[in-house]
Amino acid sequence: MSELRITSIDAKICEFEIPDFGTDKNGTSLIYTPGNKKKVKSCAIQIHTNEGITGEFVGGEPVAFAQLCMFANDMIGKDPTQRELIYNNAKRCLRKFDRMGLGLADIPLWDLAGKLYQAPIYQLLGGWRKKLPAYASTLSGDRCGGLDSPQAFADFAVQCRDMGYTGYKIHIWDDYSLRELRETISSVRVAVGDEMHLMIDPACKLRTFSDALEIGWACDEAKFLWLEDPYLDNGTSTTSHKMLRSRLKTPLLQTEHIRGLEEHVNFVVAEGTDFLRADAEYDGGITGALKIAHAAEGFGLDCELHCGGPAHRQLMASLRNSNFYEIGLVHPKTKEIGWSMDVYACDYRDSLDVIDENGNVDVPEGPGLGVVYDWDFINRNVIHAVKFGN
Repeated sequence: MSELRITSIDAKICEFEIPDFGTDKNGTSLIYTPGNKKKVKSCAIQIHTNEGITGEFVGGEPVAFAQLCMFANDMIGKDPTQRELIYNNAKRCLRKFDRMGLGLADIPLWDLAGKLYQAPIYQLLGGWRKKLPAYASTLSGDRCGGLDSPQAFADFAVQCRDMGYTGYKIHIWDDYSLRELRETISSVRVAVGDEMHLMIDPACKLRTFSDALEIGWACDEAKFLWLEDPYLDNGTSTTSHKMLRSRLKTPLLQTEHIRGLEEHVNFVVAEGTDFLRADAEYDGGITGALKIAHAAEGFGLDCELHCGGPAHRQLMASLRNSNFYEIGLVHPKTKEIGWSMDVYACDYRDSLDVIDENGNVDVPEGPGLGVVYDWDFINRNVIHAVKFGN
């Protein structure tokens, strides 16, 4: 057998429609918008080899696609199992940028490795967990008759609890008031009782440190598990979050909006967070997210993965220090973010009803990511394509 080599890479941008979704007035957060069709873009990557084994991944964003195009030619001819070499070469190439393009290369390389060794990725990582505890992560609050009031958030929390979820996270309104947020935090806790883990993610919408402090005090009273990315510093100021931590009982979960291993470690050393956040799409693929999770473990901290997807199920199955798999973004009046389910030609899903009676999701057992992509559907939605190599 000849040495395994990358022969070509197919990189595509696709555009999909999501029914009954829109964005808030700033255009940054998905919200329930009945009758609307929201267009979203995603990437589709295939890494081909001389042995006919192809690594695949669908996800990521156009900004990451542009970065992938900066180093993809350098991958041609390389051994695809040498992920650390490819990771570090690409990391240096992207040193002037946020390096999100690393994930678009690394995740399909892990998929390729799983197919080469005929094993799911979690087994290659030494993983053992077959069931992952999940939490319901809501869409942002809306004014359309969905999550439009504190009572609506409370009612949906009860629905999720009764389905088997042991955790529930609130994403707030763009046009919030502190009074409404305090009432929402209190109402949800009263509605579900003491047994359900509750979290809140303002997604950096709170306007001031003072607002973050007031919401944190409300979380203290309601015994929330964490407060995530509270205010408009965009989740990057270690100094302010150290100050916020010193004034709250509720743990902070930060680092979704910084990139890579080193900056995550810097945030911990600066005492700016209690939980770390990692994302394989944002933080250098499975390779990069694994480094962050292990660094967190070295500090004695937990690392929570951002959003779902087969890569995160495979990764979380190999982590001791990760508590919840995020099912998002869910809503009482929408079934699922449909396009993301349509890219699969298998039964893989990340919708509200995917959990079992104990609130867990399964880890795919097929080789690599453990999923089969529907390339007919994907290719029908391609709006831009680039090929590297032969």
